[in-house]
Amino acid sequence: MIPLKSKAEIESLRVSGRMVSEILQILGGQVKPGITTGELDEFAIQLIRDRRGSPAPPTVGFPGSICVSVNSEVVHGVPGKRELRSGDIVSIDIMASLDGYYGDIAATFPVGEISEDARHLLRITKEALYAGISKAVDGNRLGDVSHTIQTYVESRGCSVVRDFVGHGIGKDMWEEPQIPNFGIPDRGPRLKTGMVLAIEPMVNAGSYKVKVLDDGWTAVTQDGSLSAHFEHTVAILDNGPEILTSA
Repeated sequence: MIPLKSKAEIESLRVSGRMVSEILQILGGQVKPGITTGELDEFAIQLIRDRRGSPAPPTVGFPGSICVSVNSEVVHGVPGKRELRSGDIVSIDIMASLDGYYGDIAATFPVGEISEDARHLLRITKEALYAGISKAVDGNRLGDVSHTIQTYVESRGCSVVRDFVGHGIGKDMWEEPQIPNFGIPDRGPRLKTGMVLAIEPMVNAGSYKVKVLDDGWTAVTQDGSLSAHFEHTVAILDNGPEILTSA
């Protein structure tokens, strides 16, 4: 069953959404050649605690306060000693709670000067996110969101990851429904006012196939191609979708 949120609950999710959005913007400003993924993680946990929030990843055993995925790493990159270099792309995924409600947001940043192919990947992934959000309206079906993301990405020469999906969100990190980035229009659950969804296309420059490294967390593209990840937490309201993680 997909939970529907009250106006008061959506306001609480707005507050947590603004928190993670602000933190992501600050972290994005720190992305530069020479910084390590571990330093970004340490900065993130301080920013979260300064705002009275709690990072979600450690509660499920993840060894970090945020996920930091570089180049061919798709999601769940474990922060550590890796130094970012000019030409890299780095995805930062932040999930944190404030007063019991979760915010979830992700974006992929360029490190110094990146290739045109990498710029294309980042642009397509971000645009696919907003295309999907535009379909998150009362009366549509979940498949309309999924299909829109898939067709947008594939028509531009990239592929959507199929092993990881978006999700509902609220007082729990992961709620129903699961939100694939591929699907058939007019299929799946009917979307209703009060639903809150974390929509997150993960897009590869090559094949959609991925594998998980020996650390048990980091997912990478099987063919070594670049991967990008953008995410927003979105509430379905009477007048359309509202991005709760908008700065």
